[in-house]
Amino acid sequence: MVVCVMFCLFITLVLCNRSAAQQPAENQSAGNPLVRVLQAKGILTAEEVAQISQASSAADADRRLAKLLLMKGVISQSDYDQTVSAPGMMNASAPAASSPTAIAAVYRVPVSNGPNVTTMSTAAPDPAAAAANPPADQGGPTVVPALAPVRTLPVGPLPREAGTIGFKLGSVRVTPYGFLKMTALHDSSSPNGDDFPLPGFIATDTGPNDGAEFHLKARSSRIGTTIEWLDPSSTVTITGKFEADFEGNFSRADNRNLSSARSNMLGIRLAYARIDYKASDSDSFELLAGQDWSPFGSSTLPSLLETTGLAIGFGNLYERVPQIRGGWTHNFGSFQLMPEVAMTFPLFGDVPSAANVSQQLGYGERDGADSNQPGVEGRLVGQWQLDHAPGVAPAQIIFSGERQKRSALVLASAVPTLAATNPLGADFFKAAFPNGASASSISAAWDAEFQLPTRFATLVGKYYNGSDLRFFFAGQIDSFYTDEGGLTNIQPAVASVDGNTNLLFATTGACTVPTPTCIATVAAERSVRSQGGFLNLGLPLSRWFNANPQGRNAGWSLYLYSGVDFAKARDVRRLSPAGGRHEGRLDAVTLNYKLNSWVTFSFEQSLYETYALPNGAGVYTTLNNGLPARVWRDLRSEGGTIFTF
Repeated sequence: MVVCVMFCLFITLVLCNRSAAQQPAENQSAGNPLVRVLQAKGILTAEEVAQISQASSAADADRRLAKLLLMKGVISQSDYDQTVSAPGMMNASAPAASSPTAIAAVYRVPVSNGPNVTTMSTAAPDPAAAAANPPADQGGPTVVPALAPVRTLPVGPLPREAGTIGFKLGSVRVTPYGFLKMTALHDSSSPNGDDFPLPGFIATDTGPNDGAEFHLKARSSRIGTTIEWLDPSSTVTITGKFEADFEGNFSRADNRNLSSARSNMLGIRLAYARIDYKASDSDSFELLAGQDWSPFGSSTLPSLLETTGLAIGFGNLYERVPQIRGGWTHNFGSFQLMPEVAMTFPLFGDVPSAANVSQQLGYGERDGADSNQPGVEGRLVGQWQLDHAPGVAPAQIIFSGERQKRSALVLASAVPTLAATNPLGADFFKAAFPNGASASSISAAWDAEFQLPTRFATLVGKYYNGSDLRFFFAGQIDSFYTDEGGLTNIQPAVASVDGNTNLLFATTGACTVPTPTCIATVAAERSVRSQGGFLNLGLPLSRWFNANPQGRNAGWSLYLYSGVDFAKARDVRRLSPAGGRHEGRLDAVTLNYKLNSWVTFSFEQSLYETYALPNGAGVYTTLNNGLPARVWRDLRSEGGTIFTF
């Protein structure tokens, strides 16, 4: 009996010892103090610790740990190579070690070389641009990066745990970002009194001295936060973003009246959550809900120092809009194709009457909502590597479009009543519109965009064509006109409930007396048609002259911009029979010097021009300095500093 007991005990000990020897590195890694420290500091996630624990041996676990630290930028490529291949360390061809071996792991906060100053005019850093300009903790850039296009909307799925986090709240990663921008500027003509250019001839006159003005402004400064919620599945990425700036109105609070010029209000730019699902190495899907850049027109933006207007009415269009957007990306290997479609809040940006300003500020404009249908926007993007030289971002070609409807409403109580002596009868219109009336128009447009980065230069451009592009800052910011053609018995204008338009009640047909051919109607509202576009050429001066990538002369760049925007002359004449603005042009030169990863100095010289149409008699009624003028010009100089964080 004793012999049997001893034999069973011996077998048990042997099996336990073999089980311990063959056990995966889970307990080994879990007991590894380095792994525990890295997890406690937030460098490793619980999922990554689990991946390490699934290694077949201690050496395999060490290799997995080193690879994760390399991907996160904690160790450099040279550190990794020395660690993995050094004698006595982790060698892929060496037999499994019986105990954990030491690795070189020194936590260094990654220092990004940062995007160009103009890239900071966007909401989200471009992953392609980051790849083209590797962090300094990986040895710093080996070449001066090519100029990356300004991209507000990414292609493909967002990566998990990308970038350096600011802090963690459990499984939530939070990364603040933004910039502090201060510029001084002089306009040779600024008749609207704004510190950014608008198309000319909006004001009735420039005033004396062409309305020249000087401004200092810091309200272009921006702050934002990127948030990531770590999902247990490695194929799912959940992110969100809040972003705001001070480009809103001056405060009208009584305690700010005297100092309103320096008391700008913080206003929302972006606020959304996004889910990315990587179905395979070739296919991924995304769903976004919130306020983000519009799929129509916003994929490509120019690199300009003046970002408050960013060439509105001078060849560029863009927007940020509440939306629900879905997309799919297919990777063909050397080419990616991404269609996206969004349901948007239909907005037109029409100005209400003075009596209804408070309502618009409180509720937002009504015309789009009163159409009782959402807007639709979409884009199709193709992305590929045009230039395979180091430090060059991928190229893109984009087609996008949009359609939305507006409706202006008049209540039944506001329908006009005719004089009792009118042959049509006093209640002719009220009988035709017992429940009130409405008039509608459509905004519909398409555009083609391209972004072609190379080691020598980066060329981006856009062409757009459509109707009622006021909300997208194009078409000379015109929206619609009332078509009175073929109408009789036109009544005095009746304001819509929003006060942004006046509806005309009239008749068609033979209406000397009531007849079946005499029809009461509301004059149609027709959208102003327009088109335009721009070319923006970026020249990496430092790369041209082989500057030291890590030296003080690595940050010189030059941008050239030329754009045009015009509304169709026929529509402008219907909108403004007395004559009005018809075309806007902008030519600009921007010189940037990036001192380091955080500080950029920039200077921009630009010429803004607006051309007008005369009235029916060929006389120009648009004024400069009190005199009729066909062209308004603003020679604008702006320079300043941008501190990026």
